[in-house]
Amino acid sequence: MTEPKKGWFQRLTQGLSRSSKAMTEQLTGAFVKAPLDQARLDALEEMLIEADLGPQSAARIVERFGAERFGRSVDEREIQEALAEAIGDELTARQGDFDPLGGPKPFVVLFIGVNGSGKTTTLGKIAAELKGRGAKVLIAAGDTFRAAAVEQLQVWADRAGADFMSRPTGSDAAGLAYDALEKARAEDYDVLLIDTAGRLQNKQGLMDELHKIIRVLKKVDADAPHETLLVLDATVGRNALAQENIFGNQIGVSGIVMTKLDGTARGGVLVPVAQASDSPIKLIGVGEQIEDLQPFNARAFARSLVGLEDA
Repeated sequence: MTEPKKGWFQRLTQGLSRSSKAMTEQLTGAFVKAPLDQARLDALEEMLIEADLGPQSAARIVERFGAERFGRSVDEREIQEALAEAIGDELTARQGDFDPLGGPKPFVVLFIGVNGSGKTTTLGKIAAELKGRGAKVLIAAGDTFRAAAVEQLQVWADRAGADFMSRPTGSDAAGLAYDALEKARAEDYDVLLIDTAGRLQNKQGLMDELHKIIRVLKKVDADAPHETLLVLDATVGRNALAQENIFGNQIGVSGIVMTKLDGTARGGVLVPVAQASDSPIKLIGVGEQIEDLQPFNARAFARSLVGLEDA
């Protein structure tokens, strides 16, 4: 996607305000204007774990934090700056690029994730952003089991000005994906975006269906899908880790999209998800508008997470 527009960092900070407020209030009460001792470092580690940063990342962050500041007083800004730097260091290597216009044509993006994760909305926002850059985009409504999902995606396609393919409820999703890629190749589309079902209550059936979609795509283009994006909902907290594990191990994921970071006080869950996954974080969402889905920037995220507005 294109570089974030001016004002994105302000929206990011605002979107993460519930997380940063919970974190900075505890920080201020526990650390400001008092010498940093082992008891306070232990309290900091516990606080970071409660913020869903995960025990391993929390331990590393606290170890680095304490090494530089143990035994002296620190003010709120200094704490925020130090934490932002440490969290940013945890995440920088987990930052990835999403550029569907920088690869082969048609560039095929498969969207996976559980129902309710924001998968369909994410696809629609990406379609709108690509159309805004002049791309020819085709959307395939591969969640053929839920009429509501198809209708929602149709609305997004109309809003974005993208072309749209669907089948009657209960149709074979793999057959739709195959036909969509054939059409995209024949009619010179730049990008094909394919939605999928996310019924984890029937986990093996879902995984079999996703594998079938990937197999039939490869019959048309051996390199397809060029991106497989796993969409995770930050509001489910550490359950996002379990979802990443299921999809990552069984399907193979090239990138992660973390949505709804504005809807939770535990936006720090992105940290253990990034550490646990073999795939980078590529996009994050902090609102309902198209421009509220942007490329993941580790340093900007870390600063916003601790309540620092300037990136």
